Amino acid sequence: MSLLIAGSIATDHLMTFPGKFSDSLVVDQLDKLSVSFLVEDLEVRRGGCAANICFGLGNLGLSPVLVGAVGEDFADYRSWLERHNVDCDSVHVSETRHTARFVCTNDAAHAQIASFYAGAMSESREIELKPIVDRVGEPDYVLVGPDDPEGMLRHTDECRKRGYRFVADPSQQLAFGEGPLIRQLIDGAHILFSNEYEATLITQKTGWTREDVLDRVGTWVVTLGADGVRIDRKGEESIVVEAVPEIEKVEPTGVGDAFRAGFLAALTWDLDMERAAQLGCLLAVHVVEQVGTQEYTLSRADFLKRLEDTYGAQAVKDIEPNLKTIRS
Repeated sequence: MSLLIAGSIATDHLMTFPGKFSDSLVVDQLDKLSVSFLVEDLEVRRGGCAANICFGLGNLGLSPVLVGAVGEDFADYRSWLERHNVDCDSVHVSETRHTARFVCTNDAAHAQIASFYAGAMSESREIELKPIVDRVGEPDYVLVGPDDPEGMLRHTDECRKRGYRFVADPSQQLAFGEGPLIRQLIDGAHILFSNEYEATLITQKTGWTREDVLDRVGTWVVTLGADGVRIDRKGEESIVVEAVPEIEKVEPTGVGDAFRAGFLAALTWDLDMERAAQLGCLLAVHVVEQVGTQEYTLSRADFLKRLEDTYGAQAVKDIEPNLKTIRS
């Protein structure tokens, strides 16, 4: 069994503005917006939602299969991921385009303004999942993350046709995607991931109520930032899991990707949804305390201590036996 993680693979250019964006925005003049922010620093980091999730899974001892499209400039990034247990053998390499770029500025209130250049990502629509499954075996889950919209539709449709359990994670694509696209991406998903704002976009753009969405997906996992996460299933009470307290909030990019990695890892270990959310929250806090989405390292002793401090001794008892690759 395997985990196929389809989605964006990119380089992140992360900048920090010491003030607040809101101080420079005139609400009734937004149609004439023309502003420039003098940033204090620039960090160039590896990123992309699918690659970030794979990095997290690899750090937890799994060997996820990365599914996406890159440029020929991917060689160093590939070596990095492979050193962290990520299977990159099914990554499509474009002959004409560069690997995608994410350019993001965060302000002092942790608001973000970002741009994304798709580049080679547009060729993900050329990737078929079946040859990958033939190579690695039947997947536990296929996560379909933010990517070229046509590629996302192709992967989702193939999962439905071939009976692969899929995880819908449309994320950033919800901002410009219209109702028909969003409905196709989430209908029939075993798990749907979103944050609270994205959950509202889903219901507004699809025209579906919360109950309508739950009729169409097995589980809806909604991240709530500092308030943790809520798990909804049709006909059941919501499960709410608190977040792991932060030591210091440094940079929020990639926190949701780390959460997804922890959540999926727990499910592959046959842990329940509550434990999955707890592990997701624990991995996520390691990202927010660093600059960059793949810069954290895991210490077994510290990892288990934070797990116990937040969720108790039973959580440690359930999760610890699976952390065979995390060293003290």
